[in-house]
Amino acid sequence: KPTTASFVIHDSLGRVYPSQVKRLAPDFAFHPQVYRADGEAVLLPPGNYSIECARGPEYRKRTQKIEVKARPREVRFELERWIDPAKMGWYSGDHHIHAAGCAHYEKPSEGVYPQDMMRHILGEDLNVGEVLSWGPGWYFQKTFFEGKPNRLSTSSNVMRYDVEVSGFPSSPTGHLCLLGLKDQDYPGTKRIEDWPSWGVPILRWAKGQDAIVGYAHSGWGLALKEEKLPAEEIPPFDGIGANEYIVSVTHGLPDFISTVDTPYAWELNIWYHTLSVGYRTRVSGETDFPCIYGERVGMGRSYVRQKGALTYRDWLEGVRQALLPEVPDERVRKLPYTEKPYWELERARIGDSRRVPLELVVNGKPVARQEILADGQLRPVSFEYAVDFSSWMALRILPSSHTNPIFVLVGSKPIRASRRSADWCLRAVDQCWSQKVPQMRPEELPEAAKAYEHARQAYRERLKESAQD
Repeated sequence: KPTTASFVIHDSLGRVYPSQVKRLAPDFAFHPQVYRADGEAVLLPPGNYSIECARGPEYRKRTQKIEVKARPREVRFELERWIDPAKMGWYSGDHHIHAAGCAHYEKPSEGVYPQDMMRHILGEDLNVGEVLSWGPGWYFQKTFFEGKPNRLSTSSNVMRYDVEVSGFPSSPTGHLCLLGLKDQDYPGTKRIEDWPSWGVPILRWAKGQDAIVGYAHSGWGLALKEEKLPAEEIPPFDGIGANEYIVSVTHGLPDFISTVDTPYAWELNIWYHTLSVGYRTRVSGETDFPCIYGERVGMGRSYVRQKGALTYRDWLEGVRQALLPEVPDERVRKLPYTEKPYWELERARIGDSRRVPLELVVNGKPVARQEILADGQLRPVSFEYAVDFSSWMALRILPSSHTNPIFVLVGSKPIRASRRSADWCLRAVDQCWSQKVPQMRPEELPEAAKAYEHARQAYRERLKESAQD
């Protein structure tokens, strides 16, 4: 049926049309592509053109060569899916998209409008697109917040405005994604500068609204010298990723940490350690468009299982419960893992083949492996593994895809799978405190100190309870 798609248009000399330097929304100057719906037009001078048509990672790309003459002409593109996850009950979403800041222009408006963002969500076939207002353009963009899906949403493509706590006083402790808010203004605040200077109070406030909350671009500040999982090295905790997560998770606050837009080992290491001492936070793929990735929305996306038709709230609950991050792309293979694109199927390929390694991970360590053919076909896979004590398990294709864990309880005992992980978490709290306390307001320090000490005590108790490894 008629829809919206992405079009990259080159003339015979390889030049991009329409000219990027002359574009205004809904066409973005930092994109080679434009998005057009069925029946819409693009103005081109006479000449020969190559047009590539696409619609996100679930569709095959199609290219046509055309000749444009003086009179208008109609060109027909037939989109072809290679997979339809929604038919199997899996709906895609990107929880971190911006309509202002970074690559967006500041004039003639502070960012772009909902109708512009909706066109891009439709053109990449995102089932859910979360447009997060943040520091740049905050006072303009927050006017589009409704506390519900935007009126431009359709039955299969939902857009909602929410908040990233970025460019706020608490930013040094870790940027926060607050999804499904009923109220976007922290109590008693009139300006960004009035917000708390650390993240835990903000998470508590958002959770009080039944929002789903987590950390953005998790790896920043959690860099590792060695590409190893899980690593015993303590990261610097000196950035804006999931730094204060090491504390807030002990208070039962974060629902997820984000993946895909920072180096995978930096993201997964802290997650693996906290899973191994019994916490159950999920991961969620994000793009941070157009800041970390500006190529298109939905480069980092999550697939959420739903029993019936797509609804925003059910999809959001899926973020809390279980996700499948994906980054379908066909580029770079031999770049260091610390360079973009961070999560990329090409990095996982075995040699020059189309085979990739699928691993069963138990308590952070791979225990079984199968090689599967990455050719777009669905294939059943199975592993056999004997679980001796309560553990978490997941599947991964590094560095491309990762499922959320399943939790296997033996004898109804909680997961305390790694004494090393408990010790790592305890030391990480001290490192996080050393880096974040200089950024906090003096009047907020007593409450913060109590929260951090709560985290230390939680890890001390789990250290005593954890299995020797």
